[in-house]
Amino acid sequence: MRKSLSSQEEQARFLKLHTENTPLWMSALPEGGQYLTRGGESEIYLAPDYRHVIKVNDAVYYATWAEYFNSLVIHNLLFPSTAYELLGFTAGKDEALCAVLRQPFIEGGQADLANIRELLTFNGFQNTRRQDYFNEEFGLLLEDMHDENVIAKDDVLFFIDTVFYLLEAQ
Repeated sequence: MRKSLSSQEEQARFLKLHTENTPLWMSALPEGGQYLTRGGESEIYLAPDYRHVIKVNDAVYYATWAEYFNSLVIHNLLFPSTAYELLGFTAGKDEALCAVLRQPFIEGGQADLANIRELLTFNGFQNTRRQDYFNEEFGLLLEDMHDENVIAKDDVLFFIDTVFYLLEAQ
């Protein structure tokens, strides 16, 4: 029986070992990208095509890389207009493993918190505290849905920075 990789550090070692000598390992970011900002878990660059952003994410909000990948899949299922594309992996600060993602660049303004709440409530999420939501039917916790993580453009909300956790339905 194969032992499961339970910690983020173990999973990071596994991912690095199995991607270092493949096209998934990126020793450098795509040439021509322009640094924009740093968020809680990502450094963000404008991609050379000016239509995407490149996010270098250290998965610091997750206990395991598997949990992080689950969050990406859920985001892509629920918000396909801002879907993440995994480009590969790289070494970040202190040689920590980072995922390199590409996402559509959306120009717009900060979303109104009331509009975020209304849309999420309509879709089965209940506000639990501040900008965190829970969908009991699917056991999904969605955190950090403040106005900088959701962009409003032409009365449409674009979720650009989501943090999902799979929980047991209560």
